[in-house]
Amino acid sequence: MIKGLIKACRPKQWAKNVLVFVAPAAAGVLTEPYYLRLTIAGFVSFCLVSSATYLLNDTLDVESDRRHPTKCRRPIASGVVPIPLALVTAAVLAVAGCVLSIFISWQLLAVVAGYAVLTTCYSAFLKQVAILDLVILSAGFILRLLGGAYAAGVEVSEWFLLVSLFGSMFIASAKRYAEKRELGDRAAELRPTLGEYSYEFLALVRTAAVAAVTMSYCLWAVERAKLHGGEATPWIQLSIIPFVIAILRYALLVDQGHGSAPEEVFAEDRMMQVMGVALVIFLFLGLYV
Repeated sequence: MIKGLIKACRPKQWAKNVLVFVAPAAAGVLTEPYYLRLTIAGFVSFCLVSSATYLLNDTLDVESDRRHPTKCRRPIASGVVPIPLALVTAAVLAVAGCVLSIFISWQLLAVVAGYAVLTTCYSAFLKQVAILDLVILSAGFILRLLGGAYAAGVEVSEWFLLVSLFGSMFIASAKRYAEKRELGDRAAELRPTLGEYSYEFLALVRTAAVAAVTMSYCLWAVERAKLHGGEATPWIQLSIIPFVIAILRYALLVDQGHGSAPEEVFAEDRMMQVMGVALVIFLFLGLYV
């Protein structure tokens, strides 16, 4: 049962919470132990609260998960983890995450609590509303980015926010597209909003998001390079290359039917991993060296 409970907390999904480190890294403060500790604490807060929301979501979706071809194997849907235990654990984790964030800053507490409330509303009823489910799915990524900024006390530029916004919308629309293809004729039955989205509409959203996130990142990279005196050695500008390749690679994988679980795509695709490492190296050289 304990093993099932840990699995129900979805530790693999904690990879999404790495976004907490993005704003402090972009601000160039992660080499300072004080800011690094604050950011790590923010990351842990999001891991605790996100696991609480996963437990709640699986509890609310237990009946539909049991009809799903793969989700039926989840610990709560399969009966390995009793629903009362899942709810109690969710409450404990949510409170722990919020309490930890209090010791960092009230802004982080507001973001973490807002994430918990928004995700709970999403699990309860908002994911049944077309368009809103895409917006809220995107908001979850943005709140993680803002949480990292508030944890370390760094400012976020307008272009960085736009990168976050359109990048999140791209991932959200790609996820729904992949789910629709994966479930086929049962898509509308298992997730009503998938019945309202056409492949053409989701492709349109993805295309617009890709164009917007690419342009926003280019402008952010140029702006940040000027602040760091990168005219002589344009490492930050060079980061545009792996960023664009990674975006296009992910778009291709989604078009091929992958992408319903973004963290698994990155964990399994070698090109995505190589581009991710190259992106980190270029940004590190530009921001820290």
